Amino acid sequence: MESGRGKQMTAQLMLAVGGAVLGSLQFGYNTGVINAPQKVIEEFYNQTWHNRYGDYISPGTLTTLWALSVSIFSVGGMLGSFSVGLFVNRFGRRNSMLASNVLAFLAAALMGFSKMAASFEMLVLGRFVVGVYSGLSTGFVPMYVGEVSPTALRGALGTLHQLGVVIGILIAQVFGMDLIMGSENLWPLLLGFTFVPALVQCILLPFAPESPRFLLINLNEENKAKSVLKKLRGTTDVSSDLQEMKEESRQMMQEKKVTIPELFRSPMYRQPILIAVVLQLSQQLSGINAVFYYSTRIFEKSGVQQPVYATIGAGVVNTAFTVVSLFIVERAGRRTLHLIGLGGMAGCAILMTIALALLDQMAWMSYVSIIAIFGFVAFFEIGPGPIPWFIVAELFSQGPRPAAFAVAGLSNWTSNFIVGMGFQYVEEACGAYVFIIFMVLLILFFIFTYFKVPETKGRTFDEIASGFRQGGALQGDNKTPDEFHGLGADSQV
Repeated sequence: MESGRGKQMTAQLMLAVGGAVLGSLQFGYNTGVINAPQKVIEEFYNQTWHNRYGDYISPGTLTTLWALSVSIFSVGGMLGSFSVGLFVNRFGRRNSMLASNVLAFLAAALMGFSKMAASFEMLVLGRFVVGVYSGLSTGFVPMYVGEVSPTALRGALGTLHQLGVVIGILIAQVFGMDLIMGSENLWPLLLGFTFVPALVQCILLPFAPESPRFLLINLNEENKAKSVLKKLRGTTDVSSDLQEMKEESRQMMQEKKVTIPELFRSPMYRQPILIAVVLQLSQQLSGINAVFYYSTRIFEKSGVQQPVYATIGAGVVNTAFTVVSLFIVERAGRRTLHLIGLGGMAGCAILMTIALALLDQMAWMSYVSIIAIFGFVAFFEIGPGPIPWFIVAELFSQGPRPAAFAVAGLSNWTSNFIVGMGFQYVEEACGAYVFIIFMVLLILFFIFTYFKVPETKGRTFDEIASGFRQGGALQGDNKTPDEFHGLGADSQV
């Protein structure tokens, strides 16, 4: 059980989590920043092509070049997320975050000076590099935050990763307006702005501690881990934390190093890695990115006079409900919130489909479609937005955790890429009924979560891992914890 002290937010804990979450903000910012200035950047491509070859770029080539500029961010993200384990085991969690800022600075320079150098290749390469950085961050940040947080605050602090992402998206939407930095002259500054949070993180993180779990379990430096825990917890009595870490270390000695193929071969890991992957898919295949990529067009179809402001309004809803999730995740639980989020999104998808289908016959359906979009976004941030990221850290012990983050991150980025590239073609084929596809997927993810995902609220990492070990070994033995028994953790998948 956590003591009252273990529930306190100390200055050292706030510094550690706050410094780390700047990486999440970068991910969100670079996800959203490319959309608003599309027309002025396409004009830059056209003019650059004309200056080189004496002719303007063909519409088909321009479309392909723009699609490459957007989607190569996800390609970089796939590479970065799959490389997480290479860094965190060798350099540690904090130092890996620090070192990755080299990529953020390089990307900022490439994109920020691309217009001056009259090189759209620099912009595309910069998008790839910042994608690699963002892919690394989606592994580094939730892992580090999960390992420095006390059990009683782990869910709430884990939600801060998603809060950083949605704040980054909102900042990008606001900064991307014509009146601020989305203009013909200032768009390089808009893309190069990624330099600023990287610089702030480089200033803050040296004052933050390394993960105590990494110090004790990976480096066997118990005294350092104990000293860090005292600062993070604000108390001299950290014996329970140390005991838990030692038990996890003992289990890791038995597990040895876990590779990615072993995650799928071992009955002990097969269940949690399946859960981790499906939860990542439930986030990206829910349709949320389809809404954000094409929200402006949806609002235009709904008759909104200034769709850009409605899109920013959706960003505000996005941020507000992430904060709501932060405050209720430790009370309601991860599994419950994920189920509520998936069910609510499915209902809003039905409402959105009806509203868009009847828009031509009933003008007032435009208001229904706006409410449906805002509701869709709100339910996403209650569960499917934040929970898949930090629950990976909870489902795995120290040994398999880096490999699990690599697999989960790759699943997330790959499905993100598929939705980003394929949605426009599916929407052309299905029209107003495109969200029926997402509704079906949401219902399937709801069923999976109900039967297969255990509640991890209030459990230590070792208790969660032990539940899977007992479940896999005992096959329905009544000694298996209630939360795991009956939720599918005691069956082989």
